[in-house]
Amino acid sequence: MSRRALVLGGSIAGLLAARALADHVEEVVIVERDDVVGVRGVRKGVPQGSHVHGLLARGQQSLEDYFPGFTEEARAAGVPTADLGELRWFFNGKRLAPATTGLTCVSADRPVLEHLIRERVRAVPNVTLREGEEVSSLAFDDAGRTVLGAMVAPRGTDRCTMVQADVVVDALGRGSPVARWLHDAGYDRPEEETVKIDLSYTSRHYEFDDESVLRGDMSINPVSCPQFPRGAFFSRVQDGGSLVSLTGVMGDHPTTDEAGFMAWARSMEVPDVHEVMAAGRPVDDPVQFRFPKSIRRRFDRMSDFPAHLLIVGDAMCSFNPVYGQGMTVAALESELIGRLASEGEISGEEYFARAAELLDGPWAASTGGDFAFLGTELPAEVQEANAFIAQVQEAAAHDPVVTRAFMRVTGLVDPPGTLASDEIAERVLAPNPMGMS
Repeated sequence: MSRRALVLGGSIAGLLAARALADHVEEVVIVERDDVVGVRGVRKGVPQGSHVHGLLARGQQSLEDYFPGFTEEARAAGVPTADLGELRWFFNGKRLAPATTGLTCVSADRPVLEHLIRERVRAVPNVTLREGEEVSSLAFDDAGRTVLGAMVAPRGTDRCTMVQADVVVDALGRGSPVARWLHDAGYDRPEEETVKIDLSYTSRHYEFDDESVLRGDMSINPVSCPQFPRGAFFSRVQDGGSLVSLTGVMGDHPTTDEAGFMAWARSMEVPDVHEVMAAGRPVDDPVQFRFPKSIRRRFDRMSDFPAHLLIVGDAMCSFNPVYGQGMTVAALESELIGRLASEGEISGEEYFARAAELLDGPWAASTGGDFAFLGTELPAEVQEANAFIAQVQEAAAHDPVVTRAFMRVTGLVDPPGTLASDEIAERVLAPNPMGMS
């Protein structure tokens, strides 16, 4: 058994990596720049924390495995939950037929969800969280072939000390400096795959004196598409509150002024979110978050890489957040780390190869959707995949069986091939028997 694992960054990706490693090492140390203990609000290190977040069904299952009773604990803390297929979903301007999927949607603000996970991780006896400390560099052996730990200092000071570790996990997020530190140490930079989408979220919390306008729904989600590029997410969140995030792509950004915010929502093809906004009472000012492009760093293709260093979360692959994949993919990466650690010392080569396979599906799904907005000539396979998904969504507008299958795939529970099974393909290709849409 390794003696110590060091996790750089205490976001959800870092917390779950720490939880996975805690079963296989004597000690796990998490170093986090922000002050986080007891924090249930937005913090500097998670600038997207003000906006609606989606924990996909597979992510909820992972949290339940790591922390038995987690979903019930969230409910007890005032967090609403519902069946994923029974939410109010709109694709291409049409509502999907509601369906019971057996998949649970946990609808908490990102800071609250992170707080609940953090407290469960802190309760693990061999995990230590060092908040308010910054990582300034990696520490290598004399040959520069093995990472031995990292240099850490209290935030805002230069009083660095080395934290030694047998394995170091980079969970420093999209802006992680680790690739630069590797380059400074003589390694090549990883290849980057990027898709520019120029997305923005503008979000605001609401309260309701009369909740009848919600029609009992926990979430209302008109998802943006090339025909109707303006999208929105409305979610009930903890303690009886609600959160609206308006989304725009390719420079079409919802504004933060009162009149512009409401006018933008009113302009959407689907009126449902505007209706609830108009019936509600805003409790804070609109806040905007910009996301210029999705980035995948191909550490798996590097011909040379130091031992004892792993990368997780947005530091390796930063998805368009509209698809809600980030937290769930981080959970899957943590599970992979746990499986490899159970077999002995983790081989970086094996980890990155298997992580690349894990990322291929979610990356293809999100970038395939994004490519449809770009107006460029697409590879034939992307065109075919996008056309088929559009057919699935069209069929799901009147067939709850297709909705169920679609939600299980988008929730990363079932593989994409499920949608091409004989049963689902037959329903997708069949004419609408009710003449409904």
